[in-house]
Parts: sequence; C-alpha cells; structure tokens
Amino acid sequence: MHLVRTIVRRALDEDIGRGDVTSESIMPAEATCSAVIAARAPGVIAGLQVAQVTFEQTDAAVEFRARIADGSTAGRGAAIAEVIGPARSVLAAERTALNFLQRMSGIATLTKRYVTAVEGTHARILDTRKTAPGLRCLDKWAAALGGGANHRFGLYDGILIKDNHLRIAGGVTPAVAAARRNAPHGLKIQVEVETVEQAQEALAAGADALLLDNMGIADLRRAVEAAHGRALTEASGGVTLKNVREIAETGVDFISVGALTHSAPALDIGLDILD
Repeated sequence: MHLVRTIVRRALDEDIGRGDVTSESIMPAEATCSAVIAARAPGVIAGLQVAQVTFEQTDAAVEFRARIADGSTAGRGAAIAEVIGPARSVLAAERTALNFLQRMSGIATLTKRYVTAVEGTHARILDTRKTAPGLRCLDKWAAALGGGANHRFGLYDGILIKDNHLRIAGGVTPAVAAARRNAPHGLKIQVEVETVEQAQEALAAGADALLLDNMGIADLRRAVEAAHGRALTEASGGVTLKNVREIAETGVDFISVGALTHSAPALDIGLDILD
C-alpha cells in the first residue's frame, strides 16, 4: 500500500494545496458530519480501499466504513460506503476520493463486461500498459477486480518483442535468439506477429508466446492451431465488445484490451451529506 499512499498524497496536494478556502470560510472548525457514498449508476465497485486512504490521509479523525467489498456489483443508488468526521476534512477529501472511485470502478465495470462476453471459452481477458501515467497500479488493480488478468506491469517484468524491436533487430529469428542469450533468467519470450507466416517463424525460433496483432478471424485460427502445445497465444488490436466473443472462439489463450484502462468511462459515484 506504500505506492497507493504516495499516489493519494500527491492527489490531495494537487487538489487541496494551501487549503479548502470554501469550507474554511463558511463552516466552523468544530463542525462534524455524516455522509454516504453511493453508486449513481450500476457497476462493479473498485477503489474503496483507496478512498479510505484518501480520507484518512486528509484527517485521521475521519472514519470510513465500506458497506460492500471491492469487486462487488452495486445497483443504481446503492450505498457503498459511509464517512463520519470533521466536516471540513470530509469535504476536502471528497473530490479526490470520488475521482479514484469513479475511475477504478469504471475500469472494473468495463473489464467485467468483456469477461462476461467470453464466458464459456478458453480465453482470459488481459489489461495492457495503456494506463494513466502514475496510476498504473490502480488501473491494473481495478482491471483485476473486474475479473481480468494483469499483463506485464512494466518493461522490466516481461519480454515482449514488438514490431519496432523486430525492425531494429533484423527480424523475428535474430530477435528471439538475442533475447534467449541476454534476457534475465526465467522470463518468457513473447513475440508480436502480424501474419501466420511470422507466427510460424516465431514458433520455429522458440518463442514462448505469440501476440497475434490485428489478425482476422481466419488467420487467428490458423496461428492458434500452429501454436498448439508449443506456445501461448494472445489476440490483440481492434478488440471490441462486439467481436471479442468471436475472437475468443478461435481458441486463443488471452485477449488483451487496451480500452480497459485508456477508454473506460468513469462510473458515476457521489457523496451526499446526511441531514
């Protein structure tokens, strides 16, 4: 949670700055309040632990009580948490806490839609590195809460040889050979390929996994058949809720969806002071 606390601290500093001049101008320091945080649209809730850290870092006197668990589905109007404490502190933390909750819940909700769309197939839904700068751990946490699986977290924990690597290395075979010689022990080697022929070359070179980039359905099936028992397969590029089921039915092991973290609409969540 250290990284989460650091992210929250930066977000609070960005929003509060030298102080909440509105609340400090109109309410006494001793004023207290109770508030409810509610989902204003149905979805998968993610980020309650982050919201709790946000209120607690603003003021240790604020009490945050989650009413459901992260990863749970909430209906429209459902209360997901309550907050009790000094009124100035509750309002100072409100927007930052809601920003985290809305973004993470939006990602979790969209991820769940993709996961549901491929139920009954062999495929698993993966996130990507297409995350908000500085928020990757939260974005990927949210995708996992929505039922997705995390792809590599960064450039340091997985080898993925992409098109630009191939151009510089001189092609699939020399790139895989170089990775075998120089990569840290234990890391699997994945190669991005755009054609069945490239896939076959990567398999012959000893790739552990194939990233099948923007392939049509027929070519996906052919590549999956070629890789069967030899390498894992991942479909990527142009994936939507309309075609993800058809892609999954080709037999791929994974489907990566950048939209989970770069295009998920925020889930509408609000905080209301109780009378």
